[in-house]
Amino acid sequence: MPLLLTIDGPIARLTLNRPAQRNALSAAMWSAIPGLIAQAVDTPGVKILILAGAGGHFAAGADISEFAETYATPENAAAYGEKVAAAMQAVASCPKPVIAQIEGACVGGGCGLALACDMRIAAPNIRMGITPGKLGLAYSLGDTKRLVDAVGFSNARLILYTGRLVQAEEARAMGLVDRVVDAAELDGAVISLALEIAATSQVSVRITKATLALIAAGTVQDTDETRSWYIEAAAGPDLAEGRRAFLEKRAPKFPVV
Repeated sequence: MPLLLTIDGPIARLTLNRPAQRNALSAAMWSAIPGLIAQAVDTPGVKILILAGAGGHFAAGADISEFAETYATPENAAAYGEKVAAAMQAVASCPKPVIAQIEGACVGGGCGLALACDMRIAAPNIRMGITPGKLGLAYSLGDTKRLVDAVGFSNARLILYTGRLVQAEEARAMGLVDRVVDAAELDGAVISLALEIAATSQVSVRITKATLALIAAGTVQDTDETRSWYIEAAAGPDLAEGRRAFLEKRAPKFPVV
């Protein structure tokens, strides 16, 4: 199967599974991603999602072998663009945190998927870039904004105008990735981070993620919605448990959401 969803306790893992094609994303894969994200979110006990690739690569981008059909007509191009946008948005708007576990190629649509995640942890062998300029394509506004949010306008221009691929340390310095760890430690580092997040209040995590999304969209002052989140948390069981745990000098045991 080109996409594999596995659940292990609080962690869901969605694996891009076309190693022979360096996990190039087919139209069918783009179409399937939103449903698999929803399945992970709806699974009781799941608190966090890891997005990874099989066979030593994250994803080499969209499957160019399909482009003759994908872009055969304006209607085909529009329909394909909607599939890609829906997949990206499903990752970006997932109410639970998403960690990208990156190694090898992370290019084009693969890089876009990684940027839609909350955090990106990478091995030293990564090659990251977004290459519409090398294909004669336009990059969507939503995907471009996520790139700008991560690396700033200057680095976004460099990446998009040249189509160049950057390696680990440059990617980290730019903000394309958050951490670089030894390849042998990558899986363990990602799982450790996932478990650390899973141990915190999921009410707080959910509200924090939603608040950060509002800030990224340009909201600069509290709204009725954000005020309601504050009241919801204050009246909820997580705060009561967190307070008791602090006073009792123990780790909190937050309710499963």
